[in-house]
Amino acid sequence: MLSPESQTTELALSTPALLFPAISLLLLAYTNRFLALASLIRDLQARYRDSHDTRLKGQIDNLRRRVILIRNMQVAGVASLLFCTFCMLALFAGWLLLAQWIFAVSLLLMMLSLALSLRELQISVGALNLQLSDIEEGRRRGGAAGR
Repeated sequence: MLSPESQTTELALSTPALLFPAISLLLLAYTNRFLALASLIRDLQARYRDSHDTRLKGQIDNLRRRVILIRNMQVAGVASLLFCTFCMLALFAGWLLLAQWIFAVSLLLMMLSLALSLRELQISVGALNLQLSDIEEGRRRGGAAGR
């Protein structure tokens, strides 16, 4: 049987540093999603102002939910990066137990960020499926009217 001392995992300074590139790439992807949504929202707002089409209002509400999710994804990702930095500081100071707890929080925040990303992706796919069904419905109506 292993003693409690041999069961502890040694946390090296390089371990939290491994998350830096991953978190940075995630934040870049989240920022790109945010910018694409911002552009789409501005376009829909202009179209809604011109036509007052109630279908556009539903799309705008959907986009609002997605923007909030992306904001929360970014907050969790930045907090994860911040906690990784605190972890490295604690390791540098020799506070191993504190560093392990801080690193665990960092990993949980990254998991939260990824879970929010998954939810935003589900909403996005749902919205695209609605758009596709509208297109298919328009094709069927157009095909029936031309006969």
